[in-house]
Amino acid sequence: MNTLKRAAATLLIMSALVLHGCSRAADTRYEASFLDVFDTVTTITGYSPTRGEFTALARHTHDLLARYHKLYDIYCDYDGINNIKTINDNAGVRPVRVDSEIISLLLFAKREYEATSGAVNAAMGSVLSIAREYREAGIIDPEHAELPPMDMLIKASQHCDIDDVVIDEGSSTVFLADPLMKLDVGAIGKGYAVERVAAALESEGVTSLLLCVGGNIRAIGGKPSGTGGTACWNIGIRDPDPESENQQLLCVEIKDGSVVSSGIYERYYTVDGVQYHHIIDPDTLMPSRYFTQVTIICRDSGVADALSTAVFNMPLEEGMELIENLKGTESLWVLRGGGLVYSSGFGGYITGT
Repeated sequence: MNTLKRAAATLLIMSALVLHGCSRAADTRYEASFLDVFDTVTTITGYSPTRGEFTALARHTHDLLARYHKLYDIYCDYDGINNIKTINDNAGVRPVRVDSEIISLLLFAKREYEATSGAVNAAMGSVLSIAREYREAGIIDPEHAELPPMDMLIKASQHCDIDDVVIDEGSSTVFLADPLMKLDVGAIGKGYAVERVAAALESEGVTSLLLCVGGNIRAIGGKPSGTGGTACWNIGIRDPDPESENQQLLCVEIKDGSVVSSGIYERYYTVDGVQYHHIIDPDTLMPSRYFTQVTIICRDSGVADALSTAVFNMPLEEGMELIENLKGTESLWVLRGGGLVYSSGFGGYITGT
């Protein structure tokens, strides 16, 4: 996550489309985009009778997301905030008093670690930091790109035991018992934050909104149908093949739910003609080679975010078994050969528009 440096990025980019025939005389569809949270493009879509009302809601949503961005940041310090970086900086030194939203995130991380048999591990930062360093160097200087030495990765993997993340809910502190451990919440933090923001907006009375934070999409309610009711939001799923003529692989429709994708199409570099992406398999300590993309549909954006990484790191049969045993959860796998595999209920979400 990058620090909030770009002042211009906080300005909302607005677009509008009038929708007639709703319960009110006319609602307008508005979109607002900004670039300064979670190192990605965020787009908020909603319907409102006035631009001013929607702009106020969009700015409020931005501010909620920005707070989580700072709390879950592993790279930057912020005045008056103890965040994930603060915890890492004090590994093996002392417990760090943190906001309750960090406590809840790390408790969630431990639950998802258990639920996925370790396929998503927020305590894996020592390995991920090495992979990131080599990847970024390879992007900057492709001619000298190289893979991190396996002995270095294996040594770092000895400091990824999630049981060494000691959480004291009573005192609201986190202590990393291993001085060489680093937390990295990249696989769960964005989705978890989106879910918390959606819950906050719902508690404030928001009944219809679409949040898209990078590959994490969360629908609050449905959209106005034009006949006084509500309709599903249509969500395009990206084609992970950069050479495909169609940017969109397929379209799904949802209400009150999440669509989250993990894929190989961002943050990759090339070594000896082979592309290496950023999703690291805890078993091999290398980028996972099973699929080019996994998409999860379920109610909770945090769970969907965790599962999209976990299932990406599992053989198809193992991932399918996990998904089929989770109520209200579906998955799409894009195979390396280009084929598609769906969980049993995924087809019910697919729409032709």
